[in-house]
Amino acid sequence: MKKEIYLAGGCFWGTEKFLSLISGVSATSVGYANGRTVNPAYKDVKSQESGYAETVRVEYDDEKLGLKELLALFFEAIDPTSLNRQGHDAGIQYRTGIYYTEEADKGIVEESISDLKKKYTPLGKPVVVETKKLENFYPAEEYHQKYLDKNPGGYCHIDSYLFKKAADYRPKEASRSGGISGAEKQERLKKLLPLQYDVTQNAATEAPFTGEYDNFFEEGIYADVVSGEPLFSSKDKYNSGCGWPAFSRPINESQITEKADSSLGRKRTEVRSLNGDSHLGHVFNDGPAELGGLRYCINSAALRFIPVQNLAAEGYGEYLKLFRDKGADS
Repeated sequence: MKKEIYLAGGCFWGTEKFLSLISGVSATSVGYANGRTVNPAYKDVKSQESGYAETVRVEYDDEKLGLKELLALFFEAIDPTSLNRQGHDAGIQYRTGIYYTEEADKGIVEESISDLKKKYTPLGKPVVVETKKLENFYPAEEYHQKYLDKNPGGYCHIDSYLFKKAADYRPKEASRSGGISGAEKQERLKKLLPLQYDVTQNAATEAPFTGEYDNFFEEGIYADVVSGEPLFSSKDKYNSGCGWPAFSRPINESQITEKADSSLGRKRTEVRSLNGDSHLGHVFNDGPAELGGLRYCINSAALRFIPVQNLAAEGYGEYLKLFRDKGADS
């Protein structure tokens, strides 16, 4: 389904180019958002008196690219701790912001900012990205539209390597990334066993040492039992003795979200899948130091195992590369 989000990230020439390169983004245009006047011109915005932010309207297909995934990429192209400044450009028109049009997106935006704060707050750097509902948006003059396409050598505050990263980025296919419609998800939920449903949807925990994958070390990958998005590899699985499957890291950190959890009267970090939004388990800092020090303690009931010999047939062929050093078929 086509959706839209409005992103302010400094000079909109470079921000528009960066966002336009991301697979799943179908259209971009630049303009002025959330100001105080009507039909502003560039000179009005530049004067800083109108209160507008240089902003990119992004149209994307949420069955191919989730909003949280898109925002994670956007955060790589900005300094979220810089107030009214990006690169060499300073002024309120260069502030960073996320402006949504659907109330349903508000929670995703707030969650994304919360995750971002976990990275910067410990460093003493407050996140200053503005988040609000879109109040108004006026398209910028034609010469600003697709400016860097028209002027390849034009000014840009974004490093060129980020353009390559955006162009190379490939969202997971809907069939195995959790990019499924609400109706399809409900149908899949109906097919879950009671424990699988209770764990993934109600954040329940299976009894220790009872899960199918606790003492299980065959080669393959583990996917979200609901959405099918790939989460963990047997290459990163180890015997922690905790009673649940333990992994040192996910296959792709962008497919995992973390939330503070104080449900048992103590602080823990909950782990959920990005697109399926399934509860998986928790992550702790008591893992083996030689493996990075993390222990992703995951419920077997939240996972589906795909053996290495079945990866290609089930649409996960790109993950065969994880096992080729052991002679897996390609």
